[in-house]
Amino acid sequence: MKKKKVTILAAVLLICTVFTGCVEKENAEQLNTQTEVAAVEIQDETENVLADGTYTADFHTDSTMFRVNEACEGKGTLTVKDGDMTIHISLTSRNIVNLFPGLAEDAKKDGAKLLDPSVDTVTYSDGMAEEVHGFDVPVPALDVEFDLALIGTKGIWYDHKVSVSNPEPVENKTDGTADLEDGTYTMELTFEGGSGKAWVASPATITVAEGKVTATIMWSSPNYDYMMVDGQKYLPVSTEENSVFDIPVAAFDEPMNVIGDTVAMSKPHEIEYTLTFHSDTMKPAE
Repeated sequence: MKKKKVTILAAVLLICTVFTGCVEKENAEQLNTQTEVAAVEIQDETENVLADGTYTADFHTDSTMFRVNEACEGKGTLTVKDGDMTIHISLTSRNIVNLFPGLAEDAKKDGAKLLDPSVDTVTYSDGMAEEVHGFDVPVPALDVEFDLALIGTKGIWYDHKVSVSNPEPVENKTDGTADLEDGTYTMELTFEGGSGKAWVASPATITVAEGKVTATIMWSSPNYDYMMVDGQKYLPVSTEENSVFDIPVAAFDEPMNVIGDTVAMSKPHEIEYTLTFHSDTMKPAE
């Protein structure tokens, strides 16, 4: 009888040992799985953190009535600064007058900070240009839907879901504009195009501020009411004696295509011109 009790006790101990081993193994496997999942999540978060800079990115919406203009091929310009992301989108018309990062019910509340539009000029494949509303939209995360409400000219708020994906860095050209110190300079330029009757003054004043280069262009007459550069419209800063414009300069020593709209004829007329800024003539303004 004593021998039988010992045998039963040994069997119970064996079962407990096996059970304990199984539990420990299962716990270890669960811990390993949790660790692997956490590692993947950390890796995904790291991969979704963009370095400061400018990108093109896809902007998706849940409606064909609210979308990026076809001239932009579904893309916007994504700017990342200090980890904060903002995408600029050009829409299909000027019918959307405000956006709100959140739900429509919150947009209606007092003190809600609405996104105001800019007026963008888009150029279609047939060469036609149109003024539309554009917006700078805060982006909380990539590849994740977020709420974005809109209000149109009829004064009704609508809820929408949007997302931003596929950021691609805007290529930095070796254009001679990099690493310039902020300041004001002068630079000779070559002007071509039109009938030969109009011209722009050379040298031009070049302003560099926070990496952006702007040229002050003075025409030979006061008859130019706007200029187009890379599809964007620029209005004159002065028309007292001559039409004067501040326009961006993307590169030196390369032909830069612009459009000047003149009202000197019987009706306004857009004329294509080429400007080339010569970096070897650049010197600080006096």
